[in-house]
Amino acid sequence: MIPLWKDNIPYFEKSYNQEVPALFPYIVENSKACVIVIPGGAYQYIAGDHEGMSIVKALNKNNISAFLLRYRCAPYCHPVMQCDINRAVRVCRYYAKEFGYDGNKIGVLGFSAGGHLASIALTHFDYGKTDSDEIDKVSCRPDMGILCYAVINIGGKFTHRGTTANILGENGDPSLCDFLSSEKAVKNDTPPCFIWHTAADDAVPCENALMFAAALSEKKIPFELHIFPEGRHGLGYDYAVNECPHTAKWLSLMLEYIKHTWKL
Repeated sequence: MIPLWKDNIPYFEKSYNQEVPALFPYIVENSKACVIVIPGGAYQYIAGDHEGMSIVKALNKNNISAFLLRYRCAPYCHPVMQCDINRAVRVCRYYAKEFGYDGNKIGVLGFSAGGHLASIALTHFDYGKTDSDEIDKVSCRPDMGILCYAVINIGGKFTHRGTTANILGENGDPSLCDFLSSEKAVKNDTPPCFIWHTAADDAVPCENALMFAAALSEKKIPFELHIFPEGRHGLGYDYAVNECPHTAKWLSLMLEYIKHTWKL
């Protein structure tokens, strides 16, 4: 386990009884890239292995190192989650040479609310701070995004209400909705993305994926988008294999995308 901060954790609240934000490394010898895996859970909790370890194992089998992210959830709210993912990218880049992968091949892969957090990393980043520790001096811009039935819109017609409520907090400022709606925050230097969703998702509508893809297209940022006809929300990979095998093809398509994009 690698704590995101060894001490002086920003916004840390002991009374919340949550473990410190951390990365759990699963390093493959001689790998050339790494991906941060971010399970969902509506910012209320962190989902199980179907959005975590099973994905880590698939990446490792394909010679890609992985980090499983433990981030803070409600009652923490914005900007805490953004703080965690930005720092996670920095940590992976800072230790790239030590772990043996390319520090310019760092991806973020998120499901549902974890997908929202990945999209925040893709749209709200900097290239290093000068007024903090050595880790914060490196860039927190990911080199690739992988969005799996991600919440993209916050507070609007196609949002997930639980995710919105949790990231805004009990006394949330609705003016933050535009800032946290990633389809409105795509920049010219947002990284390339692989996006998948299902048309049958009745918890997080596939319009979230479509809106983000449209925003990428407008900025001429490369992306690959798959909308599968079948599958409930929260499938991950393991459930998809059993419930709708056609949708489970997302994993092989994603791995092919990573290898093609990064020339692995």
